[in-house]
Amino acid sequence: MTELVATTRRLDGDVDLLDELADEPLHFARNGVGLAGTGVALRVPLADAGAAFASVTVDDEVGLPGCGPVGFVAVPFDPAGAAELVVPASIVGRADDGTRWRTTIARAGPGDAVRPGGPIDDGPEPSQFEVLPGRSPEEWCAAVAEATRRIGKGVLDKVVLAREIIVRTDRPIAPVPVLRRLRAGYPDCFLFCIDGFVGASPELLVGRHGDIVRAHPMAGTTARRGDAQADARAAAALLASSTYRHEHQVTIDMVHDTLLPFCSYLDDEPEPSVVALANVAHLATRVEGRLSHPPASVLDLVAALHPTPAVCGRPRDAALALIAELEGFDRGRYAGAVGWVDHAGNGQFAVAIRCAQLADDGARLYAGNGIVAGSDPTAELAETRAKLQAMLGALIRP
Repeated sequence: MTELVATTRRLDGDVDLLDELADEPLHFARNGVGLAGTGVALRVPLADAGAAFASVTVDDEVGLPGCGPVGFVAVPFDPAGAAELVVPASIVGRADDGTRWRTTIARAGPGDAVRPGGPIDDGPEPSQFEVLPGRSPEEWCAAVAEATRRIGKGVLDKVVLAREIIVRTDRPIAPVPVLRRLRAGYPDCFLFCIDGFVGASPELLVGRHGDIVRAHPMAGTTARRGDAQADARAAAALLASSTYRHEHQVTIDMVHDTLLPFCSYLDDEPEPSVVALANVAHLATRVEGRLSHPPASVLDLVAALHPTPAVCGRPRDAALALIAELEGFDRGRYAGAVGWVDHAGNGQFAVAIRCAQLADDGARLYAGNGIVAGSDPTAELAETRAKLQAMLGALIRP
């Protein structure tokens, strides 16, 4: 592996991370805080991340998480699936306190820097769209009914079933305009882009900054209608629902119990809160603690947590088997984990929901629901439609 030098320098002026994106854009940010990458200095299997970072000499005058060489990662839903670490040739970062920096990667010794991508030419946006379900709503509802029957027989407690929607276009969909529209509509979500996989996730799977670990798991959803009184009633009903509260607590317990062996201290909020987005609201609970020394890499924490009951079900193995039997498509990166890791093991990963995989002829997007005893297929179908509005609105411009 060629030895590289990563040089990080402070930036005096403010930055808009989306303005920094060029060809081969890589992005992970929330509320303007995060990282934007351009070009590719290294692309290796995720299992080789340690060796890849070790091959890079670090010259860093800023010293914050996300400085030096950083790899962007989209872990697939299938825990056995392959993932790659993509280290950009140029990275711009912005921290919570407003600190800004740029990292450039060059070959060691004489020679030019690893060339970043050129300026983006988004070209004309698509003007023709065709939206098709991967399978008919009736077939998906039948799968939900079968899952509910299996749950009633005690095969498992919960399974998350997803729908795939296919968008066909007359021109490719450019990722940066999609990110801009998602930022406008969902500013509090984690905006991400890696290899044409774009989205706006509300859920932090896990983050590690130094020895501090944080997670913000979500489980339990209700649609929002844009009417203040109706939305307030729906949020109150979500908080009062024993079914949703139980579903949520199972996820919180799993996240807490999984992270605890890595920690000297870990705690979570005593009561969940409602996180309201433009189209849906979720039950959510913050988990925070301090990692034991030496602190585990964020990649180790991701591997331990993924997939959570919120995107898979419980027991995990039974849920994975039922998803493979009933869902009818390969999730790919949907419901996986997407984020970044730096050379010191710091990083942030979101649960890869509210997302789409772009392609030359359009995109594929996804939405899933947790199915439990007594789930109503028609209501579950309506909930997936509410979740799909986030990405459909960002992809399709009338």
